[in-house]
Amino acid sequence: MTIPTLLVVDDDPDLRDMLKAFLTSHGLAVHVAASCSEVTSIVASHRIDLILLDVMLGDENGMDICIKLRASNVVPIIMMSALSSDDYRMQGYSAGADDYIAKPFNPDLLLARIRAVLGRTRRATSLSYRRGHHIYRFGHWQFDSRLSRLTGPDGVEIMLSKREIALLNVLLANPGLALSREEITAGLESDTQLESRALDVAISRLRGKIEADPKCPEIIKTLRGAGYMLAVEVSSP
Repeated sequence: MTIPTLLVVDDDPDLRDMLKAFLTSHGLAVHVAASCSEVTSIVASHRIDLILLDVMLGDENGMDICIKLRASNVVPIIMMSALSSDDYRMQGYSAGADDYIAKPFNPDLLLARIRAVLGRTRRATSLSYRRGHHIYRFGHWQFDSRLSRLTGPDGVEIMLSKREIALLNVLLANPGLALSREEITAGLESDTQLESRALDVAISRLRGKIEADPKCPEIIKTLRGAGYMLAVEVSSP
């Protein structure tokens, strides 16, 4: 499974650097941002598993950023603030935050809260994660989910069946996650539902179109006893 990637949003550079160093030392990948525009850019171009979002960002309001994110994204959000009253906490939850931690905080406590939120949410990752995007790049491929169009590095379109398109949508929404057959099936539209054996066949056919060597797949890997995983990085231009 890929390393969880966090986005730390705070206008205090010292705190950003401290949190990045601490979280990285505990096995997490970390991006940092100081403004709404930076948040928008990073979320659009990287897979973010959780956001640490400060309430006060200079002239910007973290609550407003949280609400904006929630309009198109279900990425987990933990809000950070020196304002610790119940009223402020309720505002954070109303804006869509998954948790709220008061400053100053014990870094170990923050890490525990992060792991708890990730544990609750990572398995619930779904197509809605990136519902604001429709073009995905992975390996040497590009997929336009609105047009159901897959193109290779030479720009040539590869024809996909309806089932292959549905499978690719689910896998692209969950890069780096081990997905059981049941989880993949749950993410498919009702008219593309597959039984276990039929799913294996559909995966095999999809591999035949996107893998350099379908017998030794590097993009869609089989995880013995677990299911399948899209094993390449996915980005949205």
